[in-house]
Amino acid sequence: MLNIQRNLSNRFYAILSLPATAMGFALSVQIAAMSWILQTQFGLDVHDIGFVWAAGPLAGIIGQVIVGAISDNVWFWGGRRRPFILIGGVLAALSLLALPNIDVISTSLGIEGIVGVAITVALVLDLSINVSFNPTRSIIADVTPEGEERTKGYTWMQTVSGSFGVLAYAIGAIWNNFALIYFSVFLVLAFSVIPNLFIEEPKELKSELHPELEQTKMGFWAGLKVIQPLWGFLIYGLYALVARLADIKFDHYYIEIVCFVLTLFFVAKTLLTKEQQGGSNTEHLGFQKVLAAHSFTWVGIQSMFIYMTPFVRFNQPDIDDNALGSVVGYSFMIFNAIAAVLPVLLLQPLSAKFGAVKTHGWCIASMAVGYFVMTFMGANTYGIYMLMALLGVGWSATISLPFAIMSRKVEQSKMGLYMGLFNLSVVLPQLVASLGVGMIVGNAEDKNVLFIICGVCLAISAVCWLGVTEEKLENVEAGSGH
Repeated sequence: MLNIQRNLSNRFYAILSLPATAMGFALSVQIAAMSWILQTQFGLDVHDIGFVWAAGPLAGIIGQVIVGAISDNVWFWGGRRRPFILIGGVLAALSLLALPNIDVISTSLGIEGIVGVAITVALVLDLSINVSFNPTRSIIADVTPEGEERTKGYTWMQTVSGSFGVLAYAIGAIWNNFALIYFSVFLVLAFSVIPNLFIEEPKELKSELHPELEQTKMGFWAGLKVIQPLWGFLIYGLYALVARLADIKFDHYYIEIVCFVLTLFFVAKTLLTKEQQGGSNTEHLGFQKVLAAHSFTWVGIQSMFIYMTPFVRFNQPDIDDNALGSVVGYSFMIFNAIAAVLPVLLLQPLSAKFGAVKTHGWCIASMAVGYFVMTFMGANTYGIYMLMALLGVGWSATISLPFAIMSRKVEQSKMGLYMGLFNLSVVLPQLVASLGVGMIVGNAEDKNVLFIICGVCLAISAVCWLGVTEEKLENVEAGSGH
């Protein structure tokens, strides 16, 4: 073990953040460029774009849970997470290379329509990202002590990853999205491979906070029960996929309303249940409450990611395709710039003083306010930029603090599995955003409805975080078990 890891130096935290940065950069490229390419280069409408984006959550459902569970129980190439980081990084780089060449791939295969090819490319890209994303986050929990050092690990992850996310959107805005994609191929490959030379993984993992869960078996039905707060999202995702594939269309939103109410029921049921020490029916309750609170955040955030381009196009119809790409690119650049500087400078000290849960809840509430105001600012480019800075506060928390909060509520040796299950609170809501919100935004004459939906979802999430308890860490010795 190198001294930088033994001493948990800032340099080690920076290196530890690079694999997650590689996957975050790949995701930033996907967010910045994929909708733009599909709409402006290949002429897909909003419905088709949403359907292409649905491939990602499907990859996450399959990839992160399975890879997480496997990585908990294997050891080769000198680690349990390292092999999947390497494999996923190489595949992600190759998939990014395919993204701007969808038409070339379609022509070479003799396929007339490009939607199927676009879905395939998006699925391979997202599956590659998901193969690595779970291990890149789990390894941070593996090599840091439970407590503030782990929070520091995840805030550093977001600071480094967010900084490169800013670079991604800057390249897209200043040059173009094609330059961004080709640059990302080399960065993703380097950041997936090189950091593994400096990180030593522990062969044994034990939890100081939840030793009672060490012998807990997690089969399919047990896992399904654990994710009960997400059942409403799961039911709607399955329905929407079948309806879309079968080309079944309705002129009402009755099913959407029923699934929304069902989701609220399961979320409320989870949050209102009291955690009892030693209660057999509440052994995963803390984890479930995090799932419930985190899920609505991602409906709002993913909806913005997917439909920001149509939103700007609706409000600024006179700008050309390149200007449209620049507005969206600069917007997300500002969004990520705020998210890059806040975690270490602000969120970490606030979490140490007030707790990670409260700090996160405040950030999500600020994001809800920003979304509601955005409905009035679509025609004003500089107004959009200002609000994206405010939204960046919530984004900085979303991709740093929940990992630290969640990792304290589960058993350490199954971190990959739980990280995969936790990811379902991201990908199932993403599926709703791709299919359900896409249908509503596509059918609405006024695309400003997008940010009304986003604001409502973030407001619900902020309220839900009030029901999540902060783990008490005073009896946990720093560095124990590592």
